[in-house]
Amino acid sequence: MADYSVIADIGLSFVKMLRNALVPELIAHPDGVGLASPLDRGDMNLSLYLFEVKENAEARINDLVDQGDRMRYPPIALDLFYIVTAHSSSDVLTRAIDEQRIIGKTMQLLHDYPVLKGEDLEGALAGSQDTYRIAKHEVPLETLINLFPNQPYKLSLSYRVGPIYLDSTRTRSVVRVKERQLKTELL
Repeated sequence: MADYSVIADIGLSFVKMLRNALVPELIAHPDGVGLASPLDRGDMNLSLYLFEVKENAEARINDLVDQGDRMRYPPIALDLFYIVTAHSSSDVLTRAIDEQRIIGKTMQLLHDYPVLKGEDLEGALAGSQDTYRIAKHEVPLETLINLFPNQPYKLSLSYRVGPIYLDSTRTRSVVRVKERQLKTELL
């Protein structure tokens, strides 16, 4: 469970995992992998774009979290949905080949290692024992095209990461039982 930065920290962790696998074999420098819209990618060769955040009802926690003299309301369980798009600045003859190699390696990595954990975790998640599942997520082609209207479609992958837990800021004071009285009667 984490504070509001957990969404960004998951994105940074996802980027770190891909950088470790793709640089320098397919992508020349670490800045070639990053969080960006496929339209605003700059010099990136692989962009990860968070296009949807949904509540995960199956992973919902309903119990208050004990914090000593306070109880924190339960966190919200979320799934994050990313579009992963390869970009190449090569000439037109080799551009598609480069992009398909990057996509292929990305799919291979995420199939073989479908979990963000340990040293991959960044930000407030670093050093925690938390694990976050990465799963291929099928998005209809029409939906992908509609995300970026008036732009040519570019081959992309879609992945779901989660569940992640975003802590509530609401708490409730509690008074602990300090004394107990028992009264017994003989019948």
